[in-house]
Amino acid sequence: MNNYKEEDNIQLSIPNKPEYVSIVRLTLSSIASKMGFDIEEIEDLKVAVSEACTNAITHGIKEEEKNFEILFQTYDKKIEITVYDKGKGYLGSNKMEKPDHSELKEGGLGVFIIRSLMDQVEFSQNKGNGTIIRMTKFLGR
Repeated sequence: MNNYKEEDNIQLSIPNKPEYVSIVRLTLSSIASKMGFDIEEIEDLKVAVSEACTNAITHGIKEEEKNFEILFQTYDKKIEITVYDKGKGYLGSNKMEKPDHSELKEGGLGVFIIRSLMDQVEFSQNKGNGTIIRMTKFLGR
């Protein structure tokens, strides 16, 4: 079992508007670059986080909630990114299932894309009180 030394926590509270996802992407790019991730890994991270943010905006915001939260936790050899909201909740499967292309609707690939680009992905839900997506990417893997 690997032990990783936690270095920094950066937390953002983002308005429930798609135009603010770029702030999350820029923040992530800066953090990942500082940690030593290469350009390709950073692009993968940005796509996965954008999909998680889009899910939070689309599925996860209650009328009275104006923001969703993103937590970046850096370690010596990995980054963990948690996107959480307080909405009605969307529980993605913790299994990696290949999508059925004959039944795809618009937006039906987000969870599959996240799982494809990240090393570890966990979904959890508080019944009727939001969804948490925790994504991990290891440095140099």
